[in-house]
Amino acid sequence: MKPLVSILIPAYNAQQWIGYTLESAVAQTWPHKEIIVVDDGSTDETAEVARTFASRQVAVVQTGNQGAAAARNYALSVSQGDYVQWLDADDLLAPDKIERQLAELCEGDSKRILLSGPWAYFYYRTRSAHFIPNSLWQDLTPVEWLTRKMSENLHMQPGGWLVSRELTEAAGPFDTSLCFDDDGEYFCRVLMASERTRFVGDARVFYRVTPTSRVSYIGDSDKKKESLLRSMKLHIRYLLSLEDSERTRTACVTYLQNWYHNFYPERSDIVEELQSMARELNGHLAEPHLCWKYAWIRPIFGWKTAKSAQTALPQFKASCLRHWDKAMHRLEAGLPPRTSKA
Repeated sequence: MKPLVSILIPAYNAQQWIGYTLESAVAQTWPHKEIIVVDDGSTDETAEVARTFASRQVAVVQTGNQGAAAARNYALSVSQGDYVQWLDADDLLAPDKIERQLAELCEGDSKRILLSGPWAYFYYRTRSAHFIPNSLWQDLTPVEWLTRKMSENLHMQPGGWLVSRELTEAAGPFDTSLCFDDDGEYFCRVLMASERTRFVGDARVFYRVTPTSRVSYIGDSDKKKESLLRSMKLHIRYLLSLEDSERTRTACVTYLQNWYHNFYPERSDIVEELQSMARELNGHLAEPHLCWKYAWIRPIFGWKTAKSAQTALPQFKASCLRHWDKAMHRLEAGLPPRTSKA
């Protein structure tokens, strides 16, 4: 009998995107599936949009607003699948994503094999997505995967994974105390419980880039910064528990350096804590780098202003690209132009 796959979708104020996401879930060529949407206390029409799919293998559950981690845990608790496909409420799966991943499993394979696949950013049109390979896009042991992630500042988009029920139960629930990088910390535990990853090159996921109100944007939120710090500490602990060596310690220091700019210079307490962690790993954190375009600002207006400028321009460029892609999407769909914000 073919395994049942649970496609689990936590959603909060996602009325603009949830319909597209559910269409991609319903369209999966793997026939034996269930789709569960957990509306995490949305104040818009997310649940109403999702319910229009209710007769098409989709169950919609509403809860009070407790955050993405709690919504994911609840979705998992009511699911029945042999495999779990996580899917954020604004992302899309290629129609054969799940089928291609399950096709790579051989008779007798362990349930501890963790399936992964490629992902790419997009705004509105998936055909504009560029799939750019990195060193995680291959079969790897857990320690090698984490070492590469942390030393090269890489990650796997949550929808890229396909996780067996056995692996899911071994990893435990999402940590509801984390409001930032809860998925990164969670999949570290999934990796640690796995035997190895198996990368399936045609199992594609499309990761929608939304405005800076998205959960993955840190901004000036102290709560998110403190959550990130805790996740970073756990990442380091997990990797060193698998292999405590010079190369993994170097990877940990590089990992701290890669995220250092999120705290420097505003959170001096965390800055000092990160420096102390680096020293314990036989390393040192350098002052975050300013691009030459913005370095001249620092001696005149200070580091914080230079940092803000370096952050603002990429966001502005992304906003322009998003509006352009939205306009082209509407034009190609034969829709009238709109002036509302993306």
